Amino acid sequence: MASAASGATGWYRGRVKAVPSGDCLVIVAISSAKPGPLPEKTITLSSLMAPRLARRDGVDEPFAWESREFLRKLCIGKEVTFRVDYNVPAINRDFGTVFLGDKNVAVLVVSQGWVKIREQGQQKGEASPYLTELLRLEEQAKQDGLGRWSKVPGAAEASIRNLPRSAIGDPSNLDAMGLLAANKGLPMEAIVEQIRDGSTLRIYLLPQFQFVQVFVAGIQAPQMGRRAAPESVVEPELTSDDTNEDVSGEPRGTLTSAQILAVSTSAAETAADPFAHEAKFFTEMRVLNRDVRVVLEGVDKFSNLIGSVYYPDDDSAKDLAMELVENGYAKYVEWSANMMEEEAKRKLKNAELQAKKNRLRMWTNYVPPPSNSKAIHNQNFSGKVVEVVSGDCIVVADDSIPYGSPLAERRVNLSSIRCPKMGNPRRDEKPAPYAREAKEFLRTRLIGRQVNVQMEYSRKVSPTDGSIVPSAAVDSRVMDFGSVFLLSNAKVDSDEAVSSAPPGGSQQNGVNVAELVVGRGFGTVIRHRDFEERSNYYDTLLAAETRAISGKKGIHSAKDPPVMHITDLTAVNKNVVKKAKDFCPFLKRSRRVPAVVEYVLSGHRFKVLIPRETCSIAFSFSGVRCPGRDEPYSDEAIALMRRKIMQRDVEIEVETVDKTGTFLGSLWESRNNVAATLLEAGLAKLQTSFGSDKIPDFHLLEQAEAAAKRQKLKIWEKFVEGEEVSNGAAIENKQQEVLKVIVTEVLGGGKFYVQTVGDQKITSIQQQLASLNLKDAPVIGAFNPKKGEIVLCYFHADKSWYRAMIVNTPRGPVESPTDMFEVFYIDYGNQEAVPYSQLRPFDPSVSAAPGLTQLCSLAYVKIPNLEEDFGQEAAEYLSELTLNSGKEFRAKVEEKDTSGGKVKGQGTGTILAVTLVAVDAEISVNAAMLQEGLARTEKRNRWDRKERQSALDNLENFQEVAKTSRRGMWRYGDIQSDDEDSAPPPRKGGGGGRR
Repeated sequence: MASAASGATGWYRGRVKAVPSGDCLVIVAISSAKPGPLPEKTITLSSLMAPRLARRDGVDEPFAWESREFLRKLCIGKEVTFRVDYNVPAINRDFGTVFLGDKNVAVLVVSQGWVKIREQGQQKGEASPYLTELLRLEEQAKQDGLGRWSKVPGAAEASIRNLPRSAIGDPSNLDAMGLLAANKGLPMEAIVEQIRDGSTLRIYLLPQFQFVQVFVAGIQAPQMGRRAAPESVVEPELTSDDTNEDVSGEPRGTLTSAQILAVSTSAAETAADPFAHEAKFFTEMRVLNRDVRVVLEGVDKFSNLIGSVYYPDDDSAKDLAMELVENGYAKYVEWSANMMEEEAKRKLKNAELQAKKNRLRMWTNYVPPPSNSKAIHNQNFSGKVVEVVSGDCIVVADDSIPYGSPLAERRVNLSSIRCPKMGNPRRDEKPAPYAREAKEFLRTRLIGRQVNVQMEYSRKVSPTDGSIVPSAAVDSRVMDFGSVFLLSNAKVDSDEAVSSAPPGGSQQNGVNVAELVVGRGFGTVIRHRDFEERSNYYDTLLAAETRAISGKKGIHSAKDPPVMHITDLTAVNKNVVKKAKDFCPFLKRSRRVPAVVEYVLSGHRFKVLIPRETCSIAFSFSGVRCPGRDEPYSDEAIALMRRKIMQRDVEIEVETVDKTGTFLGSLWESRNNVAATLLEAGLAKLQTSFGSDKIPDFHLLEQAEAAAKRQKLKIWEKFVEGEEVSNGAAIENKQQEVLKVIVTEVLGGGKFYVQTVGDQKITSIQQQLASLNLKDAPVIGAFNPKKGEIVLCYFHADKSWYRAMIVNTPRGPVESPTDMFEVFYIDYGNQEAVPYSQLRPFDPSVSAAPGLTQLCSLAYVKIPNLEEDFGQEAAEYLSELTLNSGKEFRAKVEEKDTSGGKVKGQGTGTILAVTLVAVDAEISVNAAMLQEGLARTEKRNRWDRKERQSALDNLENFQEVAKTSRRGMWRYGDIQSDDEDSAPPPRKGGGGGRR
């Protein structure tokens, strides 16, 4: 090959972006030091002249299209080496030589007969340095009849395209709707001729050469603005880099913006959107003058074609819209995306979200909108489903926590889906259409089943979210959301047995419960806002929703929703009680009746649905009673029943109905008498004073209770043989209970907390807490302690961890490690405010037994509260006698007060009124308080029992000492009785005394 002509300006490398005609190339730089589009240069091959393509006259020169196609297919997208041979100022055009590898492009074009040679320009030197060789090749092509020199009769006429009117700049005749109707969804071959902006293409549809404008579906690139003047070309100075040599041995350089390239700009134009030029260049480099496939998706109201564009990349086809969005050059637009398939829409939306998160290009300054959801990390667990609250909310019993613990059951809302609401019966709100069906769908598949839970995000809710939130809890209620997976061996319908896995993950999780619900048409997928947390399986849920919509299932059906009227016989009023009594004979005649346990009211009392009678009743075990709400082991009995029978299919047999309308009888689950399960666990007692002959399986119940007594389980832990009467009913020991205790905390009003001396539970829990390694501070947002929740708390006084209950929380979400929480130490009785950094989630390795401290008061005496006169002195003196002395005491239980419920700052449960005596003391603490004038005896009543009267007689002697000596509250004489101590008014109608 001949060497390059002397006097050349220099050789450069670049990539062919466009081929306007059979003798012209647009070449861009391979790289640039400046941001934005790469610089480019238009080169016309020296001394060559190709046939001209049609412009507005609408007629090609013969062989113009074939000439352009030969050069386009030869060079488009390829890396080339070129130099400028000469410039014609009159037309401001550069002519040059281009090498493709080691081949001279001009030689290739001429040898195939697609151009003719222009021997001499107007000025000297306006000729190719390879002119001699090109003339020889042209002559050879003419002799061989190649290309435009074809000797075939009619070949020249046949090569001229028969262009429609729209192809020569008059698209008004284009039938857009007809074109769409004939080709919607079908891939159409095309060549991109022009790029208006990053998402608007002008193309030739082959083979008819229809020239159409296509807007890329689902996206919009930044706009280029409008030009106000013709283009002008700014020409940079060209320099050579002699560090490399071209294929002919002559020096050449690397194409850079500072060396060779001119960027065409308008003399004056409206401002383009940020990144508009970059987006247009991105599209040009991928599809301009390329063979593409266009899939028409729709037509807008202005008859503009909307379509998806796919271009080749090695052995695959790439989606132009996806590439633009992923690289931050375009945004997702809903109106045109709605014309696309759901899968394509989801991919585009997700790509835009990722570009926003990475702040790519047009999203550089993007500020995400505020969101009320936060991610939850590393809170995966497994357990059994104990309750289905609604179609999108369940309660799971965590396997790692004992069932008696308040943290054992965890409420999980299914991520990213919404089901019809169940309504609030207290507000007379009826369930929404398909709400019952959605709940029943989950109940039959999940109750009692083992599931894996992946917690994903939490969300603050308020009444504006449509949730029913008590007014006091509006600011602090947080709902936790996650994905729940039913293990693959569980029962599901054949058309539902699908496994879900995140992208790139395995399918070992099991069946995605949310996918089941949505796929059956019982829920919809939430359309999350940008940056709002969502399910890790969001795409799977959307696909399931699409299937449900196409199958017209559930809420997507055109049919009227099923209607079920349930008669509720659980309310306590005259009408309901009468209905229950009228209904009782019918149930008794039916013997065993199928039912569903809707709710566990207590260990032995339930709300039961009888489906075939469409009614709900209150049901209780005959002859079996569990501890009351404020008594020990009450919560454990409820927890056991929730795990065993909550929302299970059961059978009941009714014996009678009581005066409150509660049905009494027996209940079986899987042929097992559930009352026997309670008795065997030591969580209930037999009470058969009315007779046991009507109770089925009574011998089994007796055996279960006897076994619990022998093992001294739960309520029988202090059981002593011989404390039964002949009919088998247990009675309380008449001897008063005496406890050996130490005082752990003193409150106002004469109340104080004690621990039982020698209790092995205390030692065990202390050892468990001491073995913990709790160093890392909790992550704000991942751990949100709620009021009433049991946590671990660091006590600075002795630098140790203790079990504590949250009493009060800060308003709003936790924002700082210094946010203060008020806690109650359930094993010691003291209460304090601590920062968030001193709290940790309850550790499963620590016992979840109820608090080991007991709230007591001094029996038969009244001590002033802290805010009353001498209240502070009384508390200090009581502390000195008990807490600060470090002594052990004998506490004789005189009375049990179960009416108080929860007292702020004093825990929950029963208050014991005791006579407290130190082991080495001569008088009780009760008497000492009276003797110091810091307490007074309680008022006598005519109906007092003998023990109380005797105790008051004894204590009044100590009170007289204080009065005589004018100590404490008696300093200024006798004290008038207050309203609380005043006797009740006499009855009207005579007869003043008790008969």
